[in-house]
Amino acid sequence: MSNPTQTELEAAAFRRLVAHLRQRTDVQNIDMMILAGFCRNCLSNWVADAAADRGLDMDKEAAREMVYGMPYAEWKEKYQTDATPEQLAAFEKNKPAD
Repeated sequence: MSNPTQTELEAAAFRRLVAHLRQRTDVQNIDMMILAGFCRNCLSNWVADAAADRGLDMDKEAAREMVYGMPYAEWKEKYQTDATPEQLAAFEKNKPAD
């Protein structure tokens, strides 16, 4: 497989993941962190890091808006719930190493 084809496939998979996460507003970031070790914010940070690696100026808020499909503050207000004590305990037990 050529590099351009691989890049196109990876980009398509990324777009599908982002679309899926935008639809699944019921899935909280804390749950994603507990189960998968990453969340929408992590994905946003990776986008911002990739931009920086290419010399592009993209701040964290712009990257989050790309992933969330709206300003992060708006998403939090509409969809984010407070983490339960059980979720926080599970996160502490399973959180990824830095």
